Amino acid sequence: MNDMNGYDIEDLQLGMRATFSKTITEADIVLFAAVSGDNNAVHINEEFAATTRFGGRIAHGFLTASVISAAVANRLPGPGTIYLGQQLNFRAPVRPGQTVHACVTVRTIDLERRRATLETVCRVGDTVVIDGEALVMTTSAARRKPAAPAAALPETTPA
Repeated sequence: MNDMNGYDIEDLQLGMRATFSKTITEADIVLFAAVSGDNNAVHINEEFAATTRFGGRIAHGFLTASVISAAVANRLPGPGTIYLGQQLNFRAPVRPGQTVHACVTVRTIDLERRRATLETVCRVGDTVVIDGEALVMTTSAARRKPAAPAAALPETTPA
């Protein structure tokens, strides 16, 4: 593991799996709309959303997908990981108050390039709401630069 308790590429094994869960709140949806600029009425206007095929408001797809990012950043490979790509399939809506469970599973490992492909799946209960694949680059124990030695203190002579 690296200094931040993330997995180095050398620590990863095919099939390793980790999860991260988050309940999507009303505040999350409102704040995501403000931060992203995505003010689509299906996310923020209950009256309008009730007239859509969803029958009510739904969370932004990318807000839901951000739970995958949390699983990658906090669990597997963890701190020090850099996202290189993410392919997403949005399968079902997520409503305010529902808990999203993101699961990431190591599918391929490229030691030389420090890259791994992860299967990514988000579920609400037994329903898959997002699936896809992430390409990430992580830390490497073999390539880590050793810490610089502490500077030597000047010798002193007794007075």
